[in-house]
Amino acid sequence: MPEGHSVHRIARQFGVNFVGTRPEVTSPQGRFAEGAAMLNGREVSDSRAVGKHMFLEFEGDEWLRVHLGIYGAWDFSGEIKVDPSIRITAKGDTHLRYGQTGEYSRPDGSRLRDAVLLDRDAEDSVSSIGAPRRTRVHMAEHDSESAEPGIWPPEPRGQVRVRLLNDTVCADLRGPTACEVLTPLEVERVLDRLGPDPANANTPDEKHRFVERAGKKRTPIGLVLMDQSVVAGIGNIYRAEMLFRAELDPHTPANRLGEETLGRLWDDWAHLLEIGITVGQMITIDGLEGDDYLRALQDREERHWVYKLEGTPCKRCGANIVLEEMGNRKLYWCPGCQRAH
Repeated sequence: MPEGHSVHRIARQFGVNFVGTRPEVTSPQGRFAEGAAMLNGREVSDSRAVGKHMFLEFEGDEWLRVHLGIYGAWDFSGEIKVDPSIRITAKGDTHLRYGQTGEYSRPDGSRLRDAVLLDRDAEDSVSSIGAPRRTRVHMAEHDSESAEPGIWPPEPRGQVRVRLLNDTVCADLRGPTACEVLTPLEVERVLDRLGPDPANANTPDEKHRFVERAGKKRTPIGLVLMDQSVVAGIGNIYRAEMLFRAELDPHTPANRLGEETLGRLWDDWAHLLEIGITVGQMITIDGLEGDDYLRALQDREERHWVYKLEGTPCKRCGANIVLEEMGNRKLYWCPGCQRAH
């Protein structure tokens, strides 16, 4: 499932490519035909993300809410602009930049594992952001050229729930959990159910809101971090890596951790989320430089401490990483480093 950093990257991409334009909105699949007709031709005035939810505001006080869920993804094509805030220069190379992790395949069908596909400006997530899938092969080679040479606009491929098309950019949504038109009041109701998101407001008040909500929970901290009403945007990968970095046993009840420990978790989430938004990779090992940093951008095992490393020795203490089920999700952790509190 795409985590919070991906949704923020999507929102920023819509911000630079669609805000201020009046896109044609259609539903090639037909399942969103009524909603598309309501939004068609209206000016997009805002694009924002809160946790795993993305909101596009349209002229006339109508909002498009999208939650990608497990399988959803946005595919972009055309003359795609990249928000400057999500560009990063790799250490040691002033031209090399990397982006969204995932699996893609070459036109000949061969597989690229955790591919790094670079365009002219070395931003590889300008075309597909969301759940990895082998059919997403249209990675842009140049920001200033079409990601899909030939017919414009491109023919819809697969089950496209909604398409936004302006003069230069096409955005296709496939496989979302939610895709709906909301009023401002309905948007507020959704936001009221969500916990704080440090990418939107990393303030003492929002930190306190997280600490207060988490501190009341008697459930294990490994479940609390995945509770979107407590903190927005954390998914399976960030959950595992944050708990390792904090040396916390995932089974420890949240209300036993104390305000200081919970506050450090908030600070670390803000830190990791900013890296994810900027780089496009969930890099959770700090201090990587040179070749180590480049390997981390290309290989999941080199950028994480515990996620999907079950049965292998911990990079810190040597104990074997454990895999178990928690809340119907896979949990990866190190019994040697993550002690009960």
